[in-house]
Amino acid sequence: MTEPFPQGSVEELVPDAATLAAGLDGRDYLADPGLATALFLAVRMRQPLLLEGEAGVGKTEAAKTLAALLGTPLYRLQCYEGIDAGEALYEWNYQRQLLAIRLAEAQDTRLADADLFTREFLLQRPVLQAIEYDGPRPAVLLLDEIDRADAEFEAFTFEALAEASVTVPELGTIRATQPPIVILTSNRTRDLHDALTRRCLYHWIDFPAPEQVLEIVRRRVAGASEPLVVQAVGAVARLRSLDLVKPPGVAELIDWVMALTLLGVGRLDGASAAATWGSVVKNRDDLELVGARGGEWLAGDDE
Repeated sequence: MTEPFPQGSVEELVPDAATLAAGLDGRDYLADPGLATALFLAVRMRQPLLLEGEAGVGKTEAAKTLAALLGTPLYRLQCYEGIDAGEALYEWNYQRQLLAIRLAEAQDTRLADADLFTREFLLQRPVLQAIEYDGPRPAVLLLDEIDRADAEFEAFTFEALAEASVTVPELGTIRATQPPIVILTSNRTRDLHDALTRRCLYHWIDFPAPEQVLEIVRRRVAGASEPLVVQAVGAVARLRSLDLVKPPGVAELIDWVMALTLLGVGRLDGASAAATWGSVVKNRDDLELVGARGGEWLAGDDE
């Protein structure tokens, strides 16, 4: 069923952190008071929020759910090594420009540069899209895994975010009428520059407590049997007790329970655990370590 489109201003929709937490809860995202407060401040102060934590603890999902709660678009920029400004802000549509030139030549006319560098030929990328979004409520801009981008790109992007404006030489400065709500995520693959962290709100998302993990999985995999959910949560706790290169997070746990449910597994046993642990263990060395323990150990059958 389609969610009703929320009405009202940001201030009316999110009057306080508790209301924000309840709204996220209604969309099956469980935020503890610390995270709810950080998101509330990011929304109301319009200051970028840096979310750090292990992979799979719900950093990206926080931005997605916040956008859904506010009924506003989510513009996501997935960062990676080598990403450049063109992919973040704008590019010129060279193919369309070339077609325009050829059409003009066919009509025995000539285009000036000013005719080719106009809005008609501008390709907006996520940062510019978020800056230009005119409401009724501000867009959410997600800079996902900013730690994977080069330090130079990190600095460049933040400059645009701090001013909520972009300068396109041919068009001039484009300023946001409604500065976007900005959420950055980092898995701490490298330290971020002080200039960035100093200007951001910050929140570290811990791996949730077992009771919260249970509730998250129950909500996200509604068709899963209760025994399976309980056993899978216990199995992931066992995995996280090992010295794994990539300890599984909540996202991997949800994927695993979905896979088991799809296979018709109602209770986890050694065979089903061994057949599917590739859904939750994503590193070869980790697989060998878990394989040496065996499916019965993972399923908890040897306890």
